[in-house]
Amino acid sequence: MVDSQSTPARQRPSVVSISSYLLYLFVALQVITLIISLTTFGKTRDALRAAYEGSSTDGDQVADVFVAIGLGGGILMLLLAVALAVLAMFNNQGRNGARITTWIVGGIMVCCVGGGLLSNVGGGFNTGGGTGDGPSPDEIQRRLEEALPSWVTPVSLLIYVLSLITLVTALVLLALPKANPFFRKATTAWEPPAPGASYPGNPQVPGQPGYPQSSGEPGYPSSGEPSYPPPTDRPGDTPPTDRPGSTPPSTS
Repeated sequence: MVDSQSTPARQRPSVVSISSYLLYLFVALQVITLIISLTTFGKTRDALRAAYEGSSTDGDQVADVFVAIGLGGGILMLLLAVALAVLAMFNNQGRNGARITTWIVGGIMVCCVGGGLLSNVGGGFNTGGGTGDGPSPDEIQRRLEEALPSWVTPVSLLIYVLSLITLVTALVLLALPKANPFFRKATTAWEPPAPGASYPGNPQVPGQPGYPQSSGEPGYPSSGEPSYPPPTDRPGDTPPTDRPGSTPPSTS
């Protein structure tokens, strides 16, 4: 088996990196949207109160409900966008569960952003007026446009368009075939050993002495009797007479 430490890390495809960057951009756009809403809520409340002045409908209540819904929706959108940013970090690590969750949360966000875009195009500040003696939706829209800065509506519309394009593109990039291998679970493959390579030996058990390897047949120990050197027959040497059997035979 291949050592996990020697297995090279998977290279992240560019489509996954671009998708994460787009999700980060989507978060930034939602932050801008929430800032614009916070800076215009006061003027929006005053315009609604003035529009419902003189009618049987409580203008303060309508203004408070409208502002609360707008603020709550902006905070919810921002929280979901932050969740997508967190999922983007896990996508960069190749986690397929995070990619699937990104598609689910992103699909919900596409519906929300698309609905906000349609609302802005068709007169987004429609509070349901025109009932009883209350002001008509056109009258409410006119008063809101007079109270708010002229740049609010076009900037808000532009942010909605950019948010929708950014989010849809990020989700599509994660679904491209180039991204699929990066999100597959890595499997360990067997590789044959290189020529001349050898596997390491088994480790020795602690506390158990090793045995030396013998290079040949062991020798047998001697019986303890001393050995005598062989006799030498050099010319002129006379064997000693004190040894048995060394006396020459008599010639007489």
